[in-house]
Amino acid sequence: MSSDDSTTASASAAFGPDVYAGRRARAAAQARDAGLAGLLVSPGPDLAYFTGYTPTAVTERLTLLAIPAADAGRTAVVVPLLERGDLLRGAGTGGLEIVPWRDGEDEHAVAARLLGPDGAWAVSDATWALHVLGLQRALPGSRLVAFTDALPMLRAVKDAAEVERLAAAGEAADAAFADVLGVPFAGRREREVAADLDRFLRAHGHEQVDFTLVCSGPNGADPHHEAGDRVIEPGDLVVLDFGGLRAGYGSDTSRTVLVDGGADPAVLAEQRAVHDVVRRAQQAGVDAVRPGATCQDVDRAARAVIADAGYGEQFVHRTGHGIGTTTHEPPYMVEGEDRPIEPGMCFSIEPGVYVPGRFGVRIEDIVVAFPPDVPDGARRLNTSTRDLQVVG
Repeated sequence: MSSDDSTTASASAAFGPDVYAGRRARAAAQARDAGLAGLLVSPGPDLAYFTGYTPTAVTERLTLLAIPAADAGRTAVVVPLLERGDLLRGAGTGGLEIVPWRDGEDEHAVAARLLGPDGAWAVSDATWALHVLGLQRALPGSRLVAFTDALPMLRAVKDAAEVERLAAAGEAADAAFADVLGVPFAGRREREVAADLDRFLRAHGHEQVDFTLVCSGPNGADPHHEAGDRVIEPGDLVVLDFGGLRAGYGSDTSRTVLVDGGADPAVLAEQRAVHDVVRRAQQAGVDAVRPGATCQDVDRAARAVIADAGYGEQFVHRTGHGIGTTTHEPPYMVEGEDRPIEPGMCFSIEPGVYVPGRFGVRIEDIVVAFPPDVPDGARRLNTSTRDLQVVG
């Protein structure tokens, strides 16, 4: 995304200062519980989450938020002097200790003096290797570990305001799907329909569109096929997977549509049958979200339906992923993830069947676990029909 888009996304995502202070305090507590000295946060979604600040342009210069586990009130940020004014405009940067450094200084040494000589620090996943290695040189007695390894659930549980934004993003994506059902498919290239989806998402409030996958016919068997020049034909199944950021929070939904006409009756019957299998698998995944369930339980429930129908080998990816200020983040609905599902976790449920050389089907909704109105299950944040829709 361009620097202008970054600024817009940051501004639209702003919460009140107390929200960011509360997030830093919770992060410090998690770091203490994990035996860490604290957190080191570089520009990216984590920095925006903790400060409301996204640099106008991310460069090789070090910007680093340091949240000490012992006292979140002593949080400081190391920033290039020339970007200090930009930092002060962040919605949650008030009250932070600002440690500027000038070009020509060793910025890693500046950070090291702030952090102390030893301890284990969790480093945000977006931190450049340039800075990880520089900090290791400046702090030879310290240990740096990745957020995902040390604190994987740092942003996983959403508060009510975050869920509200995710719901609005999901509603906007549903509106874009309703719009795209009205455009021609047959005789047009995949990339033309993808451009329609991009336009509709923006029309419904997305400041950033991250992906508009349009996977027609045999391309549907590639789960991450990029929309290309293939001309969509009557009788094709078309997998649509699209989303981005609205007010700083993500949307991500998938639906599979059938292009009217041209299909052999036997082929059409098979396409409809596979779509129904995936629809039932997706419902089974939603139903598996219940008190005491783990992330892998959701994967197992959806996968069992597809395996029982004889398509187990054609379901080639995990059932879901977390979503928030990024479209992919923990938790992950996958075998081996035995972490309990907690109230406020938001994640996708998106089983699929991919028949090589022929077609694919995927259905995806974002859900929130155990909200006040569904305390023993999940609420879908996408409500567009999951029945097979026929397009022209």
